[in-house]
Amino acid sequence: MKKVLVTGITGFVGQHCAAELLKRGYSVRGSVRSLSKTEDVVNGIKKEIDTKGNLEFCELDLMKDAGWDNAMEGCDYVLHIASPFVVKVPKDENELIKPAVEGTLRALKAAKKAGVKRVVLTSSTVAMHGGQKGLIKIDQDSWTNVDAKNVTAYFKSKTLAEKRAWDFIKKQTGNNILELVVINPGPIYGPTLTGNLATEAMDFFKKLITGQVPMLPHANSVMSDVRDVATIHVAALENEKANGKRFIVTSEKPHAIKEIGTILRSKGYDKVSTRLAPTFLLKFIANFNDEMKGMLPFVGNTIEADIDDTMKTFNWKPIPFETTVLDTAKSVEASLKKYGVQ
Repeated sequence: MKKVLVTGITGFVGQHCAAELLKRGYSVRGSVRSLSKTEDVVNGIKKEIDTKGNLEFCELDLMKDAGWDNAMEGCDYVLHIASPFVVKVPKDENELIKPAVEGTLRALKAAKKAGVKRVVLTSSTVAMHGGQKGLIKIDQDSWTNVDAKNVTAYFKSKTLAEKRAWDFIKKQTGNNILELVVINPGPIYGPTLTGNLATEAMDFFKKLITGQVPMLPHANSVMSDVRDVATIHVAALENEKANGKRFIVTSEKPHAIKEIGTILRSKGYDKVSTRLAPTFLLKFIANFNDEMKGMLPFVGNTIEADIDDTMKTFNWKPIPFETTVLDTAKSVEASLKKYGVQ
């Protein structure tokens, strides 16, 4: 049985990737910052599949060298998913950039040293469209200009981490040549396995369906379902055509944030607002609200993506956007009821 190291297994994407790996017959070693955080992950994954003793854990820190060699021992492949993600703009951009870049390099160096065949790296479409305005069309050759005005720390962290990964792969020497595949999802929604609503996507839906979002930003973007993202991560491990390529894993066309509200209201979520916030107001609020400042690169823009190569390489079609929205809402609603929140 082939073993895969999944970094950041406690995260939204990491949990789904681990479940998908187990369904496909792989053994999984998941990295956590503390072994005390494993119980929720195990319970969440067990809702999807019996782990049958094929799930284990190790402790890793993106900013520390300790443990990486041991974590890679016996692994055939690596899904490097762990990276800081917050919409809110930090006071020091290196709070996001350093862990993303240094953690990626630690993962690649340790994987090469251990003789791992391939690493699948989780990047983002924000590594592709930052610094542009209006109608933005992205494909596998698109890159964010990190020196452009209003490119946030998160955009920089994903862009610089991915660029450093490709540089490492190109410059490597020796007989053991490590392979790399990069996955670039858009904003990720979908059901949570653990019931954790602290992620950006889950928190947004929680606030939406409980009426805490009075107005929505005017923003259109290709969106991603976490189940699609997990499917392509796992499919990329052994697909020979995937080596050395970037794959955008999103919806075929962009969807407006307002569309989320419209779908939810049509299914009885009466507290959800569909009112659009004036863009000038959002820009004003961003002057003293770091979370809104982090949203500005999306406001007023339409982001389109060419996903033809992803669809052909993996014989894949995205989950319909309405299904993603409703499954996310149902998942959030179930968690709120579990904890007595109405």
